[in-house]
Amino acid sequence: MTIQSSAQIGNVIRNAVVFNVKNWVGDIVHSDPLFQAVQSLFDILEKRNIDYALTGDITTLCYIDGRNSQILELLMTVSSLEQLPELKIIKRDMYFARAKYDELQIDILLTKNPLFKKVHSGYSKVEKFLDRNIPLATVEGLLLLKLYALPSLYRQGNFARVGIYENDIASLLHYYQPNVGALLSDLSKHVNEKDLAEIKSVLSDIQNRIKRFKR
Repeated sequence: MTIQSSAQIGNVIRNAVVFNVKNWVGDIVHSDPLFQAVQSLFDILEKRNIDYALTGDITTLCYIDGRNSQILELLMTVSSLEQLPELKIIKRDMYFARAKYDELQIDILLTKNPLFKKVHSGYSKVEKFLDRNIPLATVEGLLLLKLYALPSLYRQGNFARVGIYENDIASLLHYYQPNVGALLSDLSKHVNEKDLAEIKSVLSDIQNRIKRFKR
């Protein structure tokens, strides 16, 4: 592992401030070009009536504290993405696209993936956000996406990302107590038996941690 440069550390600190939604009220970050890019993007989405939902780490920050993010993550149809020529596509496959808008990085989960479509249509709701109405993934939607991603992250050996996702899952379960059985029932339609067994094992460990904490 390499030591981060001063510039890299500075970017992390800046992004932690800009992407903390608590700072989006008032004048703390409004002059920052990164914040202005976020506002500009949402202006475009609104004016073109783009069908999308905000998800990922920034949405997680709406529900729990202690998270940092450098990326805007959206659930979106392929046809909606094609209405946004301003986005510079860096890479894309069947279910995922990464793009840049000014200096803003955007990850797009394409609803050709049946689970992404399910979260977009059934697990998102419009909330007041950035002084506008924005569709956000619900707690249940975030949990479905994070649980769905875990087996792949394990296979990739992405230990740091696994830790972040598991901590997010634990916090969301602890604070909101959603119906875990219903979430597993939804997931079972979109993952194979091996991945589902691994997800259930992770959930069992997390639920035991929550029980210990409550004691």
